[in-house]
Amino acid sequence: MAELTVLQGPAAALRIDNLDTDQIMPKQFLRGIDKAGLAQGLLYDLRFDAQGRARPDFVLNQPAHADSSILIAGANFGCGSSREHAVWGLQQYGIRAVLAPSFGEIFYSNAMNNGLLALMLPVDAITALMAWAEGAPDGGPAAEVSIALNDSVVRAGGLEVPFDMSARHRRMVMEGLDVIGLSMTYQPQIEAFAAAHAARSPWLVDVAARVRARIGEGPATPSWG
Repeated sequence: MAELTVLQGPAAALRIDNLDTDQIMPKQFLRGIDKAGLAQGLLYDLRFDAQGRARPDFVLNQPAHADSSILIAGANFGCGSSREHAVWGLQQYGIRAVLAPSFGEIFYSNAMNNGLLALMLPVDAITALMAWAEGAPDGGPAAEVSIALNDSVVRAGGLEVPFDMSARHRRMVMEGLDVIGLSMTYQPQIEAFAAAHAARSPWLVDVAARVRARIGEGPATPSWG
């Protein structure tokens, strides 16, 4: 995950409330054992008809929005099941941020933990941003949205919309950290706590290894001292 202070890109309006994770990433695309190939499945039943032909009226199939990296979406985006594949599919397709009035709680956590920016904005602001995105002429330049993380402002044309974000999520996005990376920034404190805990309660250190050694299944390899 790369460090980020401003995210800017072409935007598309997705005027669907309660878009759930089954619609974002249908079940038939969950058969793999890794994260690969999920871009094809993103919003599949909205992008394609029963014969697999692209629906020309769907926003991401329109030339003006084909390369959109920011989605402006309806309320309760990402509700439904907890499949993380919905986030991975959005990212593989090229979506870097979703702006919506509200999100499914688990989707929001999955998005922010994987580096997909999910911002909650007031309904009137989302309505105005959707109108801006839909104003891009067919064959003309796409409507761009800029998200300034330092200033906590979304900008599009003459619109300026402030947003809130937790300090933890802001740091993760700006420093390019996932949850493991964020945890590792506290490694000195973690090691200090572990050493102090071992000193206070040495009988708890590597109990499993000591038991295995005692019954002859392996060497005792305590981590401390």
